[in-house]
Amino acid sequence: MKSLNIGLIGTGYMGKCHALAWNAVASVFGDVPRPRLAVLAEASQDLAERKARELGFERATGDWRTLVNDPDIDVVSITTPNAFHPEMAIAALEAGKHVWCEKPMATRLEDAERMLAAARASGRVAALGYNYIQNPATRLIRRILDEGQIGEVNHVRLEMDEDFMANPEDFFYWKSEASSGYGALDDFGVHPLSLLRVLLGGVRRVCGHMAKPYPDRPLQEGGRRVVETYDITTVLMELENGASGVLSLNRSAWGRKGRIFVQIFGSKGTIVYDQERMNEVQLYTVDGSRETQGFRTILTGPQHPPYDRFIPAPGHGLGFNDLKIIECRELIRRLAGEKAHLIEFEDGIRIERTVDAMARSAHEGRWIEVAT
Repeated sequence: MKSLNIGLIGTGYMGKCHALAWNAVASVFGDVPRPRLAVLAEASQDLAERKARELGFERATGDWRTLVNDPDIDVVSITTPNAFHPEMAIAALEAGKHVWCEKPMATRLEDAERMLAAARASGRVAALGYNYIQNPATRLIRRILDEGQIGEVNHVRLEMDEDFMANPEDFFYWKSEASSGYGALDDFGVHPLSLLRVLLGGVRRVCGHMAKPYPDRPLQEGGRRVVETYDITTVLMELENGASGVLSLNRSAWGRKGRIFVQIFGSKGTIVYDQERMNEVQLYTVDGSRETQGFRTILTGPQHPPYDRFIPAPGHGLGFNDLKIIECRELIRRLAGEKAHLIEFEDGIRIERTVDAMARSAHEGRWIEVAT
């Protein structure tokens, strides 16, 4: 396996996560060559040079097109705001690069479809940044399901709540613009949908509702601007396996910081998972006496790979950035022709089509089939 030459576009929240992952993946896993952090692109040359020094990249540019067209680059990490994903990903794929693009694919389904077409035409790997599926706890849940420990799944409830938009007097910024997408649904609702995808499969049809808790927000320069996106979404779902489901999303939920709450109900038990307690899984099964039945807590540890690659002792816990390192290793595995645990554009488009159906359902007030 040859060492990969990496280009990174964007150094905000997720850009730093990608940089940390590329920096750490060889040290954590020990079975891959250390990637070469070749070029970093930002909105200006000065910012790019400063961030390149901080994050360990050799070169910097204020023009992302320069990075994409650099013949030295093997993989392009795209971590810019959502609306920029299509143009950058398509350009990178057309330039013959592999792509690691943060979720969601795009703010419009037609743009996501164009990204998929570009990936197919290029023959390159095009992966999406769904790092929560990498959690050893999530992988454990999948094994519990595969082993039939809770029987046939008949209902699932997914919630994602944060409070970064809970204050009605916080200034208006790009996540309240229509150009950023629908709002909570595609901004972060795709994360629980990614968990649903890898744990139980896809969604057949949906009935959704979207709400704006605050009609406008103040501007820094004075005055107020109308909020164009929806911070709350609730959806009824029928899954492809026939089970029923509920998806509930809220970006304005005071007190919730990074909560993805999953409840999976089956004929012989229940699984409960809360992302704010990301190293725990709650399992209830009907085995044994009723007098001793109850939820038990499974704490992830070295017995739940790849936890063991980070820490040899149980109870110490992994974090958000660790999941990104795992995702980076899966991407490298895929680039080497191995089977990998990733959501690529081919599967990610199913999430995008599900989001589109949910938004159309909310606007039209009816059940809508998800395109296959």
